[in-house]
Order: sequence, then structure tokens, then C-alpha cells
Amino acid sequence: QVQLVESGGGLVQAGGSLRLSCAASGNIFSINAFGWYRQAPGKQRESVVVINSGGITNQLDSVKGRFAISRDNAKNTVYLQMNSLKPEDTGVYYCNADVTTTWGTTHDYWGQGTQVTVSS
Repeated sequence: QVQLVESGGGLVQAGGSLRLSCAASGNIFSINAFGWYRQAPGKQRESVVVINSGGITNQLDSVKGRFAISRDNAKNTVYLQMNSLKPEDTGVYYCNADVTTTWGTTHDYWGQGTQVTVSS
């Protein structure tokens, strides 16, 4: 099994910053891609940004220039630095990882989510 544990969410005023972390553990052979998704109240979950071996992809237009994804392969951890936060960034942020396990199978895993609330 593989577990993803997120941290770093919270309440921040508009214009502020937060840094989310997501650490993967378990029977990991390789992490093929990491992604951050979010779900605002009453809305569908959407992709915020994904990072894979080819680089950064699927970045939401509304966060370009404000959010930055990075990963530490040695720690199996991905980060999301969020700057210039806006009230519309409010939601539950989920980490996703496409993982090849030590058994040779590949699966998608999700974290439990972390709440980000931006006040105006």
C-alpha cells in the first residue's frame, strides 16, 4: 500500500502565502507523477498543477505566476507554494500520485485533503 499525507493548509488573508506538502510512503518503486487538485464548495474537483518526468503540466490558468509546484525525489514529497492567494483559491486541496509499486503495479493514490481558506 501507498499513503499520501498532506500538510500546510490553513486560514490566510488575501495576498498571503501558504506552502502545502505531501509526503508519500509505502511500497513505492517510483512516483511517475505528482499532482495537486482542489475542490471548492459546491464545485467539482479540478486540477491545479501536475509534475511528472516531462516537467510541469495541467496548470490552471488562474494560478499561473502565483503557485509553484516542486518535488523532492529523495523524500518522495511534493510541495505547492501558493503566493498572492485570493478568496477564490479557497477549497480542499488534494495531493495525487501516480505510483509504480515494488510489486510492479501502477496505481493512482490520493491524500486525505487539506483545507485552504482565504479571507478577503
